[in-house]
Formats: sequence, C-alpha cells, structure tokens
Amino acid sequence: MAFRGGAKRSLGSILCSRVLPNTSYTSSTASAANGRGFSTWVSSKRASFARAAEIPASFPPKFASTRCGSALFLRGFSVEASSADQMSLIKQLRERTSAPIKDVKAALIDSNWDIEAAQKELRRRGKVLASKKSSRMAAEGLLALAQNENKAAVIELNCETDFVARNDIFQYLALALAKKALLVECSSQLVSGVFNIASKDLEDLKLDLGHPKVSGETTVHNAITEVAAVMGENVKLRRGIVMSTSSHGVVSTYLHTSPQPGLGRIAGILSLAVEDKITQLDPIQRIGSQLAMHVVAAKPLFLTKELVSSDALESEREILKSQAESTGKSQMAIEKMVEGRLRKYYEEVVLMEQKFIMDDTITIKKLLENLSKEVGSPVKIESFFRMEVGEGIQRLEASSTSEHVAQAI
Repeated sequence: MAFRGGAKRSLGSILCSRVLPNTSYTSSTASAANGRGFSTWVSSKRASFARAAEIPASFPPKFASTRCGSALFLRGFSVEASSADQMSLIKQLRERTSAPIKDVKAALIDSNWDIEAAQKELRRRGKVLASKKSSRMAAEGLLALAQNENKAAVIELNCETDFVARNDIFQYLALALAKKALLVECSSQLVSGVFNIASKDLEDLKLDLGHPKVSGETTVHNAITEVAAVMGENVKLRRGIVMSTSSHGVVSTYLHTSPQPGLGRIAGILSLAVEDKITQLDPIQRIGSQLAMHVVAAKPLFLTKELVSSDALESEREILKSQAESTGKSQMAIEKMVEGRLRKYYEEVVLMEQKFIMDDTITIKKLLENLSKEVGSPVKIESFFRMEVGEGIQRLEASSTSEHVAQAI
C-alpha cells in the first residue's frame, strides 16, 4: 500500500522536485520568467508527463547552480533565434558596421534580432556617444596627402588609439579630406605659397567616402561624426595646410611611416622655384624629394638665418651665456664662446645651414648651388613645412594655447 500511495504522485511533480528541489515555482513566477524569455514550468500535482516542465532557454540566476539527475534530460525551447542564427546575425552586423561586438550584440537583443533595426539603432547610439566623446583627447591618427602638378595639401585626422588609425574606414576618410583640402581655393591667408586650413573651412563641403560600410554623399562634418560613431572613438579633423608654387617650380613631398600611399605619421613638404622656365624637371624633382625627406629627418625650424625670430635668438643667447659663465672664464672668452655656440645653433635649426642628410660633406645651401649649375638656372627653396601626428597636443590640452609647428615661408 505504501508503494501504491507513493505512485499517486504525478511524474511531473517528481520531475519538478528533481530539477528544482526545495523550490515553489508558482504561476506568477513563471509568468515573470516568461517576461524575461523563460518557458513556463508546470508544478501541478495532477500534471501528466506530456505536460511536464519545459526547460527555460537559460535558467534564472538563482537556479544556475541547480544539479539535475545524471540521466534526466528535458526538452527546451526559446522563442528567440537559435544560437547559430544569433551568431550569424552578430557576424553580419559586425561586418556591416565594424562596431564593437558587445555593442552589436546589445543592439540585436534590443531589436529582437532584427538586423536592419539593429543597424539603425547602432548608428543612433554611435552618434550620441560620438558627441559625448568629442571632448576626449585624440592624439593618435594619420596625416593624409593629396597632390597635383603645382600644389599639395596635407591634413591631420586624429583619433584616440592607433588601432582606429589602422582601420580602413578611418583611412578612407583621411584621404578623402586631403582631396577636399586640395580643392580649397587660396584665400587672404596665402603667404608665399603656404596657407592653413581649419576644420571649419571644410566641414560644409560635400563628401562621399565610397566605402562599402559608410557610403553616400554627405557633408564633411557629418562624415566625421559617422566615422566616429562607427569607430566608437573621438575622431577630429585637427588642421591642414596647402602649399603651392609658381609655374616654374615644383612641390615635393615625403611621408614617413606610411601604411599606404598618401598616408603617414610625419610629412615633409617643400617647394622649389626655378628662376627661368626649364625643360630639365627630373633633377629638380629628384633633389626636391630628397629635401622633403631631409625636412622630416633634420627638423629645421627656419629657412634662413635672417628668418630666425628675435625671441628665439634672444632665448638661445641667454641659455648659452649662462652655460658659458658657469666655466668661470673671462668676459671676453664668454662672448666668444656664445658666438661660437650660436653658429652651431644655426646649423641645427636653419635649413639652409644644415648638413645634407644624404651627404654630410655639403650644406643645403651648397646643394642648391650645385643644382642650379646642373639645370642652368638659379633654384631656391620658396617654403617648407613639417607636420607630425599629435605634435603639441599635450601642451595644448594643458595650456589651451595655439600651437607652433616647424615651418618657413
């Protein structure tokens, strides 16, 4: 009789007690679980095995450690996409947007695994986050160069990490911005072939990146915001310059640490002018390219000694005088030491006085004299410019003062 009495317990009740021991799982609890995507557990004593509990797609946290019988396997189901489908959707959306995988998954879950709705949600969230991140320091990035016969443009596009700078979407944007800068007409800022471009000069221009993931015509401002949203970082067009030359000259460029043509981390730009129209352009272009490389390596600050600012000269003189006085020598000896060291200073910071990096037996001045003899007409450097990613940003963040870059005009 004891056996028969025990047999009156429904198999569903036994299963529930085996899987969820010491737990009273009411219909209200089941309803709440369903609201979170869990299936309902049947705990009625009269439930048949056919109506036995269906395993939730994922157990609530308080049941996560529950141990089932070793031979007991129950059927489970989920109203959501299967795991394989979910992984496929995550992969597809990641390929479409390049957004971080955690953001992709969150957007799909919030959009009930509708990939189109999730993509729109990602773009919306990204733009909101991009505006919030716009104040964060962006000291990494790339320089992009665009050039035609007598003009070159270089822009600096910044981001927060080198990882983003290596992304092809970011690189597409940098190259597209350089091409736009090249089309900007010279304004009143033009001085001896060099003028600066601020981000506001470009932000309203139309732009199409032509990238599979970020396509369609939009403004420069919106394109930068869109890329910032996709990358999840602050992306900023910091600055740009355009250098042009006369019809008798050439503009030569060099990019250092270049991941692909037109991109790099350090740029040297230099314009050479020839007094008379000549047909021998090859020697001019060859020496121009070498000089652009020299500008990157030697870091000149001024073109000639006459262009060294009085402030820079006075500051250097004071430093040298203080160093000479510490030797305890006479005043006359100190003055000679200062003048000698000033000549060394000129050789370090003045382009025309520097030794040529490819042949340190001659100076840049001598190199140009030799080139002039070769082409049969006087050749001179009109202007040069050196730009490096992130230079001056730390100081700017600290003092909010305007930066100074190596240039001569």
